[in-house]
Amino acid sequence: MEYSGAVSSLTDAGLLSPVRAGTPVEAAVCDAAWLRAMLDAEAGLARAQATLGTLPRHAAEVITASARAERFDLRALAVAARETANPVVGLVRALTAVVAAEDPAAAEYVHRGSTSQDILDTGAMLIAARALEIIRADVRAAADAAGTLAATHRDTPAVARTLGLHAVPTTFGLRAAGWRRLLLDAERRLSRVLSSGLPVSLGGAAGTLAGYLEYATIGAGGHKPRTGEYVDRLIAAFAAETGLTAAPLPWHALRTPMADLGAVLGFTAGALGKTAVDVQSLARTEVGEVAEPGGAGRGGSSAMPHKRNPVLATLVRSSALQVPALTAALTQCLVSEDERSAGVWHAEWNLLRECLRLTGGAAHTAVELLSGLEVRPGRMRENLRLTASQVVSERVAAALSPLVGRERARSLLAEASARVHREGRGLGEVIRSLPDVADLPEGTVDELVALCDPTGYTGAASALVERSLRG
Repeated sequence: MEYSGAVSSLTDAGLLSPVRAGTPVEAAVCDAAWLRAMLDAEAGLARAQATLGTLPRHAAEVITASARAERFDLRALAVAARETANPVVGLVRALTAVVAAEDPAAAEYVHRGSTSQDILDTGAMLIAARALEIIRADVRAAADAAGTLAATHRDTPAVARTLGLHAVPTTFGLRAAGWRRLLLDAERRLSRVLSSGLPVSLGGAAGTLAGYLEYATIGAGGHKPRTGEYVDRLIAAFAAETGLTAAPLPWHALRTPMADLGAVLGFTAGALGKTAVDVQSLARTEVGEVAEPGGAGRGGSSAMPHKRNPVLATLVRSSALQVPALTAALTQCLVSEDERSAGVWHAEWNLLRECLRLTGGAAHTAVELLSGLEVRPGRMRENLRLTASQVVSERVAAALSPLVGRERARSLLAEASARVHREGRGLGEVIRSLPDVADLPEGTVDELVALCDPTGYTGAASALVERSLRG
């Protein structure tokens, strides 16, 4: 890779966050996207007021036409925000100037009756809505890929592990069905937030909407509108213009929408992370039951040419480890003083963006991981044989209990397992020579030995896969 030119020191190119670098969600939450979202909020507010007849329709049209991100200096707005602690104040000045250049009369109606938090919070909800749609689509695609794995390997026997050790047999299909179920749970939660949890922010200077009402009176030629009716209509019109929902109360200091976003992003990142950590464990050299999809240069080590590292799972897991800490901080912002906080509200912006970027990057990566996952049934069967059938000791003990009693059966199987380790023989062979077993009828002993085939003890795994795939 050759150096192709200078990169601005101000650009966050994702160098330290490769999981989201180059993914669709990255563009959806970048600074330019936030600028566009705030401009969309300003334009939507003007159109909503025009719909109610309290702002000239022509002015709303000019404001909407002027509210295009490419007409503004993003860096200048960022620097100006240092003087006001938020980017909206400078943006309103800049938007007013752009509108004035088109129509001086229309400039009087920019940001009419509004406050910075109404615009930034509404912009944040627009950003979240656009990002969550991307994330939801990727989570669904990842769930579909897991479903394909579950259906294909419904009956593929594999060893289940508990506390890091071989437990009993399962199927790889059941494991993949578990991944799918978690991802579908995440998709449902994302859908609920998208449909009802992303409201417009409309409160005015301190949550009373007084400015909106005052300007509505002026716009109506001094005729004061009915307060409750006008507020309801304005909020509904603003929600309709932006595609968001209406909130029952101004939420400047009632941060439920942010907490809801934190919760759903934390869960989604965790669901993706569970899949990733399972793939990492199964791809270990000594396990070797799956492998990530390959590609030119993918997974290469800077020092060890033989390695093909599980980079996709690593990227997903890295996100799953970061997002919960960020969402905890978002939830902490519920503790917000007065009618607008000094610092709490401001702390949310980057927390939300990073949660969206990391979760979106993980979801996009998981689609590739699960769609191309290489499954190795032969290796799974080899690993099932590593304990010389001890993984079915539960089954043999259950069959032996009616013959010798439950406690004696457990004692005999514990002794048999110790002898398997000590003597290097298979469980079936050892069982034949156990006290109490040797005295049983030969046919009964043969039946006990036949139970030692791990591939025949997967319980309801196949049926559970089928049931899960129907839902």
